[in-house]
Amino acid sequence: MKKHIITVAATAGLLFTAFGSSASADASTYKVRSGDSLSKIAKVNHVSIKQIKEWNHLSSDLIKINQKLSLIAPKSHKSKKVIKTKTAKKVTLAKTANGTTQTYKVKSGDSLSVIAKKYKISVTVLKSLNNLHSDKIKIGQVLKVKGTVTKVIATPVSAPPKQVFATTLDAPVSQVQAMIAEAKKYIGTPYAWGGVTPSGFDCSGFVDYVYNKVGVSLPRTVAAQWNQTTSVGFPNPGDLVFFETYAKGPSHVGIFIGNNKFIHSGSHGVTITDMTSSYWRTKYLGARAVF
Repeated sequence: MKKHIITVAATAGLLFTAFGSSASADASTYKVRSGDSLSKIAKVNHVSIKQIKEWNHLSSDLIKINQKLSLIAPKSHKSKKVIKTKTAKKVTLAKTANGTTQTYKVKSGDSLSVIAKKYKISVTVLKSLNNLHSDKIKIGQVLKVKGTVTKVIATPVSAPPKQVFATTLDAPVSQVQAMIAEAKKYIGTPYAWGGVTPSGFDCSGFVDYVYNKVGVSLPRTVAAQWNQTTSVGFPNPGDLVFFETYAKGPSHVGIFIGNNKFIHSGSHGVTITDMTSSYWRTKYLGARAVF
C-alpha cells in the first residue's frame, strides 16, 4: 500500500481497556475522557447512542475530551432523584413456567452488561445465576440467563460497572501466541509496495505472510481481508485492526497484540505502534477476527 498521507478524519468506534469512565455523582451527566466513544459511554450507562445524541443535540458521533454529556432526557433532570447506597438492592428472579433453565454461550466481544440487556435482566441477577464474583467471562463459557436465583451477589451502584470483555479463546492460545511471536521476528523489515516476503512487506502482505506461517490463509489485499473476516466490537490479541489512511475505507491493516498495541508494516517498516496515538486513533475503522 502507499505510504500514509495524514488526512483529517474522525471515528467514534475505538474502545480501549486502558481508559475508564467518569460519571457525575448523580449519574445524570458524564464527562468525556481520553479513549471514550459514544458506543462505550452508551454501553456503560445502559442507554442508546441515539438517546445520548438526542439529549445532547449532537449531529455526529464526534465527542471531545472533558465534554459533559447528559445521560437522561432533558425534562427529567430536575425531577430525577438518586438514592445513594453502598450495595445494589437484592433482586430475585422467578422460575420459568416449565421450571427449565435457559443458557447462553459467550461470544467474542460479549460482556455481562451486553448479555444482561439482551435477556432483559440485570447484571446482578446474571452474576447471581452463575455464581460469578467478578465481571470476567470467557468465550465459549456457558451462562445461565433464566432460572432461579438462590443467592444474590450484591455489587456497588455508586458508579457504572467497568466493562470487561471476553478474551479470545476461539482459537488455541498457543496458535495466537505463535502467530504474534512470528510477526515480531520481522520487526525492522523495510516497507515495500506490493511486498510479500521478509525482504520487504506492505501492510497486507505482512499480515498475509504471518498468518500463513501458522496455517491460516488470508486474502492478499486490505479490502479483501476486511471483507472476509468477522467484525468484533473490541480487538483481542490475534485480531486484525483496520485504518482509513490515504483512501476512503480500509486502506491499512495490522495485527492487534494487546495493551492497545498493534504490529504492522508502515512507512518505517515493520514496527509495533500504540493505537491510542493522536494519528492512529483518528484513523481507526474497527477490528475483525480471523480465528
